[in-house]
Amino acid sequence: MTETLKYGNLTVAKELDDFLRSEVIEGIGVDADQFWASLETILDDFGPRNKELLEKREEIQNKIDQWHLSQKGETHDQEAYVGFLKEIDYLLEEGNDFTITTENVDEEIKTIAGAQLVVPVMNARFSLNAANARWGSLYDALYGTDMISEEGGAERGGAYNPVRGDKVIEFSKNFLDESVSLSSGTYSEVTGFKINNNNLDITLSDQSTVGLEDKEQFVGYLGESDNPSGILLKNNNLHIEIQVDKEDSVGKDDPAGIKDVMVESAVTTIQDLEDSVAAVDAEDKTLAYRNWLGLMKGDLQETFMKGDQEMTRSLNPDREYLKPNGESLTLPGRSVLLVRNVGHLMTNPAVLDKDGNEIPEGILDAMFTICIAKHDLLKKGKLSNSRTGSIYIVKPKMHGPEEVQFTCDLFAAVEQALDLDPLTVKVGIMDEERRTTVNLKECIRAAKDRVIFINTGFLDRTGDEIHTSMEAGPMIPKAQMKQQPWITAYEDWNVDVGLESGFKGKAQIGKGMWAMPDEMLGMYENKSMHPEAGANCAWVPSPTAATLHAIHYHQVLVSERQETIKSREKADLNDILTIPLLEDADSLSEKDIQEELDNNCQGILGYVVRWVDLGVGCSKVPDINNVGLMEDRATCRISSQHIANWLHHNICNEDQVLETMKKMAVVVDKQNEGDPEYTNMSPGFEGVAFSAACDLALKGRVQPSGYTEPILHSKRLMFKS
Repeated sequence: MTETLKYGNLTVAKELDDFLRSEVIEGIGVDADQFWASLETILDDFGPRNKELLEKREEIQNKIDQWHLSQKGETHDQEAYVGFLKEIDYLLEEGNDFTITTENVDEEIKTIAGAQLVVPVMNARFSLNAANARWGSLYDALYGTDMISEEGGAERGGAYNPVRGDKVIEFSKNFLDESVSLSSGTYSEVTGFKINNNNLDITLSDQSTVGLEDKEQFVGYLGESDNPSGILLKNNNLHIEIQVDKEDSVGKDDPAGIKDVMVESAVTTIQDLEDSVAAVDAEDKTLAYRNWLGLMKGDLQETFMKGDQEMTRSLNPDREYLKPNGESLTLPGRSVLLVRNVGHLMTNPAVLDKDGNEIPEGILDAMFTICIAKHDLLKKGKLSNSRTGSIYIVKPKMHGPEEVQFTCDLFAAVEQALDLDPLTVKVGIMDEERRTTVNLKECIRAAKDRVIFINTGFLDRTGDEIHTSMEAGPMIPKAQMKQQPWITAYEDWNVDVGLESGFKGKAQIGKGMWAMPDEMLGMYENKSMHPEAGANCAWVPSPTAATLHAIHYHQVLVSERQETIKSREKADLNDILTIPLLEDADSLSEKDIQEELDNNCQGILGYVVRWVDLGVGCSKVPDINNVGLMEDRATCRISSQHIANWLHHNICNEDQVLETMKKMAVVVDKQNEGDPEYTNMSPGFEGVAFSAACDLALKGRVQPSGYTEPILHSKRLMFKS
């Protein structure tokens, strides 16, 4: 049993209280007793409001269910459907145009377009890697991935392969030619660099001296002006550092001594307390908050074994250069960090209220993450995160403007409790629930003086799409979802509304994750569509992916794309409200149905077994074809809701689902056979993880909004006990 303490009417896990007193509050003007008293006051106000909002979700869902049931056997009437959604306050009238007024926002969020990482903050090593991914080696990113073909003797494995290395260098110099062009010639011809009268002189192999086509792109250097060790260039607000060392194993063979090209990569990172973690109790929350504290104080470290060597990772310092005129120049060495709190649904036993009930976890997150971030605001630590004095919190799974307003009011109450200036805390709105999408303008209006981020998230959004229209009929197979009118309109609508609300130059418009961390060539060939779509940030699965995705932001100036997009016709709300129904269930063969079940069940099991048994909330999970996918709760939500929908409409039956679960459990066991910490689900199929996966599918229809958290949390707690 967890040891607890009483503060007023609250019952607090001693572990969490000890952490607050011994690690969090020192030097930031917060008293522990007052912290708990303030939390109790906030809970008295916001606890009932939180409950009412959740009840409204259910009331609206019940009305939608009943409407679809009343329409059984009738041809779908889109006009009547939209009218009904307005009647029940699901679809709200849009108000007058407005422009967001958020102030004191860092340039990384306002004006610098680039890759964004999302990382589980419970894993210190991953958190550090992501924070340090502000800069990445282009040579390493290319050499170690499928971006470079292995044809012609350019294999990846074993010792350094000079054939592959030459291909890496060729790609990198072509990148430089395209991004920071020379006034004449190419980077493959460069033999030397010098700084002369504040300009960059570049010597070519024919002994001629050239400069940059755009001299303003030269912004700094390292070393001596006549023999620099680094050349700092800038394109589309992103930096590139050409590193020079003729003694280096790579540089010695390069005509100019170039040993690497460093690229500004993950400009921002979301440190995640939500979908990518498995945090179910005081022990887990304390670990997550402790890592966030280390990031805000700048002293987080993690020691680990890599091969037979012990390594310690810490946060990178800022980067020091000389400007062309010899004055000093400092650039950030780390991503600007945002933290994703949990949504409004879940509770946590770390703190119990006056009635002995678990408190809303989102309220607990707000108190702790904001309090911890005071260390950065007061510059108490070694390093700085926000240079403008802001705290950035991404809030997921909000349904409509009332819930956004609740979040803003909660942040205001916490600011007051912790003696922070009003509007210090900024909010990122995740546009991943259908009621938020269709009312996005009003959601932004509710947070117009705090909002710094909106994004699209295909997986959660699809899970909610299925659950909201569960009674309308069976849904199309998952693979067909991205070809449906609603998804294209949803992606465009998010950008349209963001630009209409004044996001350009003030806030981030984001796009979703590339889920295959081993398939970087595929990412490179496809993900340019995100800056082309007007998004000034997009999620990537690794620091390496951030470096490669950064290339796209050199190819596309997002601010120009946004200016063009602003004049296009706005996406059609009717398209967004087009339900992705399977028009002819008889068109599915038994083979089609079984393959869909195999895919969904394998995905659920592969993710859930790690979540429940190992407490891993996000990892690279092999899919049914053994392709590694970055999985979190959003992927699990869509798969479980899809099975629940087909079960409800008799496309398949419960026995078939259970048999498929057993068959796929054997597959997942085989995929994990090399993991010494893994416990097989077969042949007994009696473990907690297997039962959790089955419950997600069989009971998916009755889960609130189709979320996976209630089942996963209860099963993880059961496993831990």
